[in-house]
Amino acid sequence: MPPRSEVSVGSSAALREAGERAPGLLLGEGVELPASADVGGHVVIHAGTVIGEGCRLGDGAVLGRAPALGPRSTASRAAPPPLVLGPGAVVGAGAVVLAGARIGDRAVLGDQAHVRERARVGEESVVGRGSAVDNDVTIGARVKVQTGCYLTAHSEVEDDVFLGPGVVTTNDHAMGRHARDEPLHGVFLRRACRIGGAAALLPGVEIGEESFVAAGALVIRSVAPRAVVMGVPARPVREVPDEDLLERWAV
Repeated sequence: MPPRSEVSVGSSAALREAGERAPGLLLGEGVELPASADVGGHVVIHAGTVIGEGCRLGDGAVLGRAPALGPRSTASRAAPPPLVLGPGAVVGAGAVVLAGARIGDRAVLGDQAHVRERARVGEESVVGRGSAVDNDVTIGARVKVQTGCYLTAHSEVEDDVFLGPGVVTTNDHAMGRHARDEPLHGVFLRRACRIGGAAALLPGVEIGEESFVAAGALVIRSVAPRAVVMGVPARPVREVPDEDLLERWAV
């Protein structure tokens, strides 16, 4: 048995107990917690993770864990760099944020959110409860990802985008029936577009700037800027009016 001051978690390097800071807190090598950070119970922070000033870490959050890849995964197996949390970032209870991710200043990751390696979440963006941000996803600033969304690998989300609850994005037309070296194609959500709840987006589609995708739509082709689309499959029905553009509503 390892001594009480040092424990092992799976295949990870040893973690030291730091219960004087928070109940059940485990810290990896090189982790320094600012005095201004608010840490819940039973948080695990793996080696090298960088925690910014004023961060809030919810009960049971796991930060900086190395990715676990399946035996046939084509994802990079190179060791990712450490996780970085910007100042004022919030990580909810039970959330898991892998090594290699970067979370911007004052961004919020909800309870049980999952953010994978090489993902980027911009400043003041919100990833809702139980939502998953896959590897190599870039999320801009002030983005709102509501509960239960899935952002597939290699997707790009620009500033001020809104995703309603349960939005699903995809990146593989063949669903695994393709050459191992064939690239996957995520989705591209341009500035200030809005995606309604339970909409599904097929691989490679681009949702134009300030466009509007209705709830439950199935988007099989790219959407023009300012277009309003709805239906299965989604079809354009009108244009977003001037009074609904972000410039009218930005604070």
